[in-house]
Amino acid sequence: MMTTQTPTHQTRPDTDVEMPAAASAAATSATHPEQLTELGEALREASGGRYGQVRALARATVPAELMVRDPAQTMDEAREWTRHTLKELVGLGMAGSGFPIEQGGLDDLGRSCVDFEMTAHGDLSTTVKSGVHFGLFGGAVTSLGTQWHHEQFLPANLAMDEVGCYAMTEFGHGSDVASLETTLTYDAQTHELVVHSPTPSSVKTYIGAAAEDARIAAVYGQLIVDGVGHGVHVALVPVRDESGAPMPGVTLGDNGHKGGLLGVDNGTLSFDQVRVPRRMLLDRYGGIDDSGAYVSDIEGESKRFFTMLGTLVRGRICVAAGAAVSSRKALSIATRYALRRRQFSAPGHDGEVVLMDYLAHQRKLVPAIATAYAHTFALNEIVERLQELHEVPEKDQLAQRELETRAAGLKALMTRFGNDTIQVCREACGGAGYMSENGLTTLRADADVFATFEGDNTVLLQLVAKGLLTGYREMWGDLDMRGMVQYAARAFGGQVVEATSVRPLVERLIAAAARKSEDETLLDRGWHLSMFTNRERHVLETVVGRLRGRAKDQDSFEAFNFAQDHVLLAARTHMDRIVLEAFVAGIDACEEAEARQVLERLCTLYALSSIEADSGWFQSHNRMSAARAKAVTAQINKLCAELRPDALSLVEGMGVPETWLNSSMLVEDPESLARWTPGATA
Repeated sequence: MMTTQTPTHQTRPDTDVEMPAAASAAATSATHPEQLTELGEALREASGGRYGQVRALARATVPAELMVRDPAQTMDEAREWTRHTLKELVGLGMAGSGFPIEQGGLDDLGRSCVDFEMTAHGDLSTTVKSGVHFGLFGGAVTSLGTQWHHEQFLPANLAMDEVGCYAMTEFGHGSDVASLETTLTYDAQTHELVVHSPTPSSVKTYIGAAAEDARIAAVYGQLIVDGVGHGVHVALVPVRDESGAPMPGVTLGDNGHKGGLLGVDNGTLSFDQVRVPRRMLLDRYGGIDDSGAYVSDIEGESKRFFTMLGTLVRGRICVAAGAAVSSRKALSIATRYALRRRQFSAPGHDGEVVLMDYLAHQRKLVPAIATAYAHTFALNEIVERLQELHEVPEKDQLAQRELETRAAGLKALMTRFGNDTIQVCREACGGAGYMSENGLTTLRADADVFATFEGDNTVLLQLVAKGLLTGYREMWGDLDMRGMVQYAARAFGGQVVEATSVRPLVERLIAAAARKSEDETLLDRGWHLSMFTNRERHVLETVVGRLRGRAKDQDSFEAFNFAQDHVLLAARTHMDRIVLEAFVAGIDACEEAEARQVLERLCTLYALSSIEADSGWFQSHNRMSAARAKAVTAQINKLCAELRPDALSLVEGMGVPETWLNSSMLVEDPESLARWTPGATA
């Protein structure tokens, strides 16, 4: 099979990505450029999107030793390695892209998500440590602060001279941020905020960098001015002095050993009447004027609260990207292993059969690879959309709400898929997959938490459903459960809400499929799209019907809880359609013939796999016959076999260099092979 080398930045005149001196030196010293098949290279190019060159630059310049960590390290060793590695990556330009240009950043939120994504190709402790410092703390200062806050705190953040942490979660409240118990009480006599943890359940916990490194925290708490509560706001609070000792009134703790992410020093924070100047309040959306009065341009505490939380959208996109990368890493390891591991002999075969030749093994890995590609195109779209909305001078509130909802949905979808896929890949590698040195168990442990941080997945899917039920217009207003139920009942009138962005390509494909017979449509993209669209429409209309029947209930919780299973299904089917449409749009933009042909097959496999997984729903709702369901399964088997010869190129196209996989069983030397190949000798 022909191969091609991925050149370093210096040999790519078409690359216009800015590169710091440290990265240039790293590229110059690169002596082992990655070897790729031509198809693998083409698939990377096709799935790279607007930031494809940023991804290529990272792959060409970041040394493998910064992306892999010895899994045998102790917690203390892992924390020290993570500190050192993060500083090295910062020197290579892998942080700070989202900061204002005046403070040394690029003002590119999309690229900051890609920086996070590329860091996630390596050890996830480094990724999370970076995300806490730059994305969460730095992002809070950038999004919620004023020019003064930017000038005062962002340069030190970007240089890592003052490590920051993000103190939102408490022992008593995680997803329910509005009910946090920490108080930020304004003292008009001294013009100070008094930060206090009034109860044991108000102690901040699981806070990244709090245990050892953080010197300043973005603290979420209830703002109280002149005895009146104004909801959750954020204040910057120094928590350690330059020697590392706790500041007066601040109690610091260490969460200790975790199920993963050993390099992240998660800890606890509590405050005993800690005073900070009034200007430490991040007051872009609401603050205290010189007279001591609370002022805000946003009317309504609930709307203001959700406006502030809307700044979390980048974090959720980053977590989705990190989970997607984890899936791609696991699939890369498992597929490469399956292409070399043999098991059992068969008549007519020369020796034992390669694992990848078994249909059952193909069914484990190839549909998941197709889904991973689908997620890649969906992520490209939302990252690019994030930056587009950031660049426009006049903010489109409806578009922003749709973006926030999509980010919530993709985060839930991709983190669930990531955890499930890593487990499948671990099992697909047998006993070798269970060895720490082969990368999958550490990856499984580290990615596990993605399902619950930056928003619990169940809560996020409910948020998606709320956006659908209210057409994104009332999402962030003063609308409780009862109000949402009544709004949905009034607004729908039996009709599903229109998609916020109708794609002409999708409409044409669906219309063309409607003119074909059932025998012609199994591989037809328009049929796939119509099945996803009809499923979403029916589920959403059914939800509305159930809610309408309970609209007059006085107990709003019971009314909503009554249909919660349907609400979550509506969110999932909506996100499935969004992902499929992104895949279709990505293929439409692909110009390389062979890559496009392979992507078409992968897209068909993704669509049919989703239909097969929901075949019970489709059959019970007369959308598909039993015979049709059997034909779908047969076609999936056929597609797996057709894609089998390109298995290596498929995982190459997902963009994870083999040297970043940190998997000993993929190293082709006799001493390494002897550790995991039955019957081999050193």
